[in-house]
Amino acid sequence: MAQKLVSRRISKTRRRLLTFTALFGCGAAFYFLLNRLGFVMPPSEIPSVLCLTSCHPKQPVHPSMEGKQLNNYQQSLQELLQEEDVEPEKVSILIEKSHYRLTVFYNLQPIKSYPVVFGSNPTGDKLHEGDRKTPEGVYHIHDLYPHPSWSKFIWLNYPTPQSWREHFRAKLEGQINWGLPIGGEIGIHGVPIGNDTLIEQRSNWTWGCPSLKNTDVDEIYQFVSSGSLVEIVP
Repeated sequence: MAQKLVSRRISKTRRRLLTFTALFGCGAAFYFLLNRLGFVMPPSEIPSVLCLTSCHPKQPVHPSMEGKQLNNYQQSLQELLQEEDVEPEKVSILIEKSHYRLTVFYNLQPIKSYPVVFGSNPTGDKLHEGDRKTPEGVYHIHDLYPHPSWSKFIWLNYPTPQSWREHFRAKLEGQINWGLPIGGEIGIHGVPIGNDTLIEQRSNWTWGCPSLKNTDVDEIYQFVSSGSLVEIVP
């Protein structure tokens, strides 16, 4: 009799474990599906998004620049940096949306500026996929590679934990629909071949990415690497 009771308890325990494992597996699979679709953050970023580690928004990194001119645009970046033993980790980028200006910095000193355009709805920060806004904040280069249509693609690590916090805040405040994903695949890239006029005429044509002339993005591409800092300000 005692053996039967023990066997029943073991059997119940096994069923509970199997049920728990199945539910956990389904829940995890559903979560990762939502993550891939852009509705929830990666598990590794949950502590940061929920402010369990740090909830202080990143402060501006680059010094503010005076005027609206393009610094040293007629000189090559290679010439401007030739006296330096260039250390990739000291190369960073500041993008000023209101001035249509992208500036390469070295050791937080401005070196050269380029004309740049943005998403076709350029005012304000990006909150969700399809809003055609260019995100604002401090990012890092996730990857970079040649692009078949836009010369080069310098892929940024949007969305960051700060991006997720702003996305969920906008949903809680009723600014955007709960069914909208956050979006991704934001990067600095060129233009379709022969369309430099998009940059010259300040035509904001992208879905949210900063866009340069192909010769300009090709030049910058040589001096940045994965991890390089990119700051985008209004």
